[in-house]
Amino acid sequence: MELSGNKVLITGGSSGIGLAMARRLESMGNHVIITGRNRKKLEAAADRYGLDFYQCDLSVPDQLLALTEAIRDQHSDINMLINNAGLQFNYSFTDEVSFERIQYEVEVNFNVVMKLCAAFVPLLLGTKESAIVNVSSGLALSPKKSAPVYCATKAGVHIFSKALRYQLEGSNVNVFEVLPPLVDTPMTEGRGKDKISTQQLVDEFITAVGKNIYEINIGKVKLLKLMHRVAPAIADHLLKNN
Repeated sequence: MELSGNKVLITGGSSGIGLAMARRLESMGNHVIITGRNRKKLEAAADRYGLDFYQCDLSVPDQLLALTEAIRDQHSDINMLINNAGLQFNYSFTDEVSFERIQYEVEVNFNVVMKLCAAFVPLLLGTKESAIVNVSSGLALSPKKSAPVYCATKAGVHIFSKALRYQLEGSNVNVFEVLPPLVDTPMTEGRGKDKISTQQLVDEFITAVGKNIYEINIGKVKLLKLMHRVAPAIADHLLKNN
């Protein structure tokens, strides 16, 4: 996959992994559009790094529809979609759990990924070369007990990415999946240890996409994937209380 001269849409692009990807891709000669809920963060990122932006709460159906229509109308030559937006709630189902919170997490992390792919695959098929990049997690392979819904949504993204790749085999659309370990971002502030930087993630991501490696295991997820082949019970045990 060529990594310059593309028009890229990145969800959750105002901070963290999404912003790191946006900065790198813009510096490589791509036209990058980021989305997010916070207009001030979007404007700051756009002004500092030369990005376009579209304010949107992806969990709100009308706003999601407006985003897809705006991209179709104003950026019909888009050829790279990066589904990065995500959030994580930690809770125990032995306590009272809000239906609304579950729905929100599932909508943002999983349903929106599928909806945006459905909206933009027809456009991507009309380009010379294009890509979908779905950001999942190492927790798609082995879950941790404190975030069952998050882990389930990322496992869903993992399987969806594989199935979509099967559907688009032989076409001009490349389907990539990024499986990060714990990354140092605003979402993970105060959580966990031994985080990798967004810079390391983006370095590995860019290298893998350039080589058309479709399942991109980042950092320690490479070891986790190997452990799943030889000792899956140990891999699960290590992540259980992560």
